[in-house]
Amino acid sequence: MLNILWRNMKWRYQNPLTVIFTILQPLIWLLLYSTVAGQALNGMGYGNYMAFVLPGIMILVTFSACGSGGFINFIMKSNGSFYRILIAPLSRYSIVFGQILESVILSMIEASILFLIGIFFSVTVASGFAGILLMIPLIFLTAFSMSGLSYALSLLLPNMMIYETIMNAVVLPVFFLSSALFPVDNLSGVLKTVILLNPFTHVINMLRELIFNQDVNLTGVFGVILLLSLLGTVCFFFAVHRLKMLTVQ
Repeated sequence: MLNILWRNMKWRYQNPLTVIFTILQPLIWLLLYSTVAGQALNGMGYGNYMAFVLPGIMILVTFSACGSGGFINFIMKSNGSFYRILIAPLSRYSIVFGQILESVILSMIEASILFLIGIFFSVTVASGFAGILLMIPLIFLTAFSMSGLSYALSLLLPNMMIYETIMNAVVLPVFFLSSALFPVDNLSGVLKTVILLNPFTHVINMLRELIFNQDVNLTGVFGVILLLSLLGTVCFFFAVHRLKMLTVQ
């Protein structure tokens, strides 16, 4: 597992543009969208719109970072290193976990950068140090789930172009049909139901609650952690299954 992790981290170090591109779009969203839309929502009780939108943008950057992990897999297939890993005496669980963990680490780094930028723009965490600590497993498990799904899709789909199309078809609706950019309290009907069925809506809401509320809702936090743990487990074993299928073939 550690060898796979180290190998992917070396590839990132040798290709820093992949890191820059995965954080660039969420950073633009954070700075520009919070400026443009903030004025419209300030009158709705959100004095610091950047604080409101920051949780959603942190989730977006995890989507971007984890999605790029699938591209690494296609590059490994093209240069033959992926197939050398397949015939190596390594557990399939270790291979998948090593691949996923690299994307998770990148996600955590980039989410931390966005968080520090938010602090620079006067975002404060009302729940204090305890709230910040509780944000870590929420971001980690979100990244683990998305990374597992991304890796599984990279094993399932035939080429990078189709992979990018499918990932955009997954990520964009999941992001926009959530509470990432706007409050959903006043919504109703089918749209609100869809948004509430989105598991990442609850992650974003919990991160936002930790930023705005002094009192920590431990029951809510652990409920979201349990939800993400179940989702991450499903995605992980889906990826292992796909890798084993390739081994059999």
